Amino acid sequence: MRLSGLEEGFLREGLPGTIGCAALYTGEPFDLAELRSRVVERWGALDRMHRILQPPPRPAALSGHRWAFAGPFDPAAHVTACAQELQPLLTAAVTRRLPPDRPLWQLLVPKATPSGEQPLVLLAHHALLDGGSLATLLRLLMDEPRTRVRARPAREPVRPRVPATDLIREWHDSSAPGQRLPLRPGASHPCVTVVRLDPAVMRSARRQPSPGRGATLNELLLGALAGALPACFGTLSSRRHGMAPLYARVPVDLRSPHEAQRLGTLITAIRVPLPVDTGSPADRLRTCQHLLSALNRRCHAHRAALPLLEGVSRAAPWLTRVLARRMARPDVATAVCTAFKWRDGRSSLHGRRLSGIAALPLLSPPGTVNLGLVQTADTYLLTVTSHLRPGDSRLIADTVAEELAAMAVLSASGGG
Repeated sequence: MRLSGLEEGFLREGLPGTIGCAALYTGEPFDLAELRSRVVERWGALDRMHRILQPPPRPAALSGHRWAFAGPFDPAAHVTACAQELQPLLTAAVTRRLPPDRPLWQLLVPKATPSGEQPLVLLAHHALLDGGSLATLLRLLMDEPRTRVRARPAREPVRPRVPATDLIREWHDSSAPGQRLPLRPGASHPCVTVVRLDPAVMRSARRQPSPGRGATLNELLLGALAGALPACFGTLSSRRHGMAPLYARVPVDLRSPHEAQRLGTLITAIRVPLPVDTGSPADRLRTCQHLLSALNRRCHAHRAALPLLEGVSRAAPWLTRVLARRMARPDVATAVCTAFKWRDGRSSLHGRRLSGIAALPLLSPPGTVNLGLVQTADTYLLTVTSHLRPGDSRLIADTVAEELAAMAVLSASGGG
């Protein structure tokens, strides 16, 4: 089975392509045999979890990769314990490729966190699964799963009709070069940091701007990043760079309601200019809200372009590589911001209560930073995957937290 154009693109970027999530549970350490049994029970019938990636049968410029079914996965190979602590494990995970001789996913059981929580780390290649699929798989593992996987949509989604001028405009808005973060050649170093955000701060920040409807997690994360990057890297004014903005992407799920629980990679990313020139946290947040208000309209163009992408992927795989690497360039997209809320209430696995989830964003080329924010009840975990200077993931995470605190202060004081 040939890969879709979206899947092929993640393979052609030239990086490990590993994404993941870390679910934290209270209680005693997991029993490995018990965990493997649950994985076979809940994931064993899912076709996606048995697929092995086959290389192109002809030169890679002329043919694409294929999925092959290789029989049932081996739970002993895919579900393993490791002696690493969580944060070093996540840094190592984004920098290495998953074993190519078996399905491209792993479930790892690292050491307990310093607070005594028991982590499970689910890793996958982005060509096999996206973030929504990882969340679906986690739900399926729980003691009382509240989801059911669809192998295929109940009916084919209707592709929107979009004028050619809108497609051309969206292509320009998605790919025109911007500015880069200042980084010396050869100075980049992959690093991952996970921080726990103050829930009181997040509750107050979500009431911004005041008065108003409040803010979504994505809007808060974008606004905080727009303030954090100039603080970490000096002035990044677009006015001093020929009006070239600093760009970030926001992933958007392309699944229709009939495909909501479908496994795979069915996402796009809408690019927006970060308001680094805006003076106050509240103004940056308002600007991000305005930018993201166009998300649904712009997604229509992305959905309409899917058949074209599929045609390019099949007819000219070399062009898929060119496009994928262009879109990943640090001047085209300096950052990716993903925010997610776990909506399943109190969840547990083998009697251990889920206390938090940390996303593991993809590692992009040198000069980039990707952020993931996940809310689980009253727990907010921010993950920063940076390919910048050593220590920048911690610096950016801490500065984003400070920006969120500044928003919360404005909310508490009624300022705007």
